[in-house]
Amino acid sequence: MDITPCHFTIDMYHSLMNDRATLSAKSDTTIFSLLHAAHALEDRVEASLEKAGLSTPKFSVLSALVANGGPLSLSELANRLSCVRSNMTQLVDRLESEGLVHRVDDPADRRIVKAAITESGRVKHAAGAEQLDELHRDFAANVDEQDRVAFGRLLSALE
Repeated sequence: MDITPCHFTIDMYHSLMNDRATLSAKSDTTIFSLLHAAHALEDRVEASLEKAGLSTPKFSVLSALVANGGPLSLSELANRLSCVRSNMTQLVDRLESEGLVHRVDDPADRRIVKAAITESGRVKHAAGAEQLDELHRDFAANVDEQDRVAFGRLLSALE
């Protein structure tokens, strides 16, 4: 099972919402509503990627490799994806066992191992990207422009 950093936040949300007595009737629950929406959106993203045979963390690694245009060290992948190195090592192990990446030596420093995307990884990444594009199209078709603009303003208030 792939674990992303946001699961702790989502679990905290569920704990607080299950104990509604801690929230007064006058409490503004906007933050918790946003967390709930984020969880629902995360579920949809995961379901979309699952159609392509990917998890969100696996797709993220493949995306980083595609965007980089070449191999990345496991440390660099961990930094780019805000993940600890040991988790990245395990994730790359799984991707390698599926034939989506392979490890290559760094010619400049033999102590460094890099991950490189395979042709199968590129195909799988493209399939995942298409699933996410479909999710974006569905969202745009079901949420009018005015609501998307208002949501953008709401998100900018969180920054």
